[in-house]
Amino acid sequence: MAPQSTQRALSVYLYIPNIIGYFRIIINCVAFALCYSHKTLFAILYFFSFFCDGLDGWFARKFNQVSTFGAVLDMVTDRVSTACLLAVLSQLYRPGLIFLLLLGLDITSHWFQMYSTFLSGKTSHKDVKDKNNWLLKAYYGHRPFMAFCCVASEVCLSTIKETPLLSLSFFVTLIGWAVKQVINVIQMKTAADSCVFYDTKRSK
Repeated sequence: MAPQSTQRALSVYLYIPNIIGYFRIIINCVAFALCYSHKTLFAILYFFSFFCDGLDGWFARKFNQVSTFGAVLDMVTDRVSTACLLAVLSQLYRPGLIFLLLLGLDITSHWFQMYSTFLSGKTSHKDVKDKNNWLLKAYYGHRPFMAFCCVASEVCLSTIKETPLLSLSFFVTLIGWAVKQVINVIQMKTAADSCVFYDTKRSK
């Protein structure tokens, strides 16, 4: 039994979307090692990793390789890369506290969401069909809208100093960034409510 169990575990580790996840980690490590000395190369590598974030989900559904490990790997990789970006920006721009507050909001929101997902027995933190908030449903239910918010948020943060404040592209990305932060707050509150509901149900 043990060899068969080990073989199954190995196969999950070697799922195509999980291999993409490992590749993203390597890309991010290289990118952040160069973030101060080669900013253009850093931006290219960071956004390539961001692009691969969309590929892993597609491969998971295409080859029926959806896994809990993959979901956690994807979440952790996303959160760490965003945290590192915000930490770097807090050193480059002032006031740096703004970026650190955004970092805290991002981690808190997604941690609550992931934990409440497992408490409810769901397999994906993106399953919000039972939630009442329309914006949260729109974010996770419509991939183009999610992609716009995520890409706009990353671009807005990465180019906030280089982009003229009155440019159309800046306002478009600023809107996406603002919506993403509102969704983070909503997600944190609804996920916290789910955790509290679990506690009250368990205590009865």
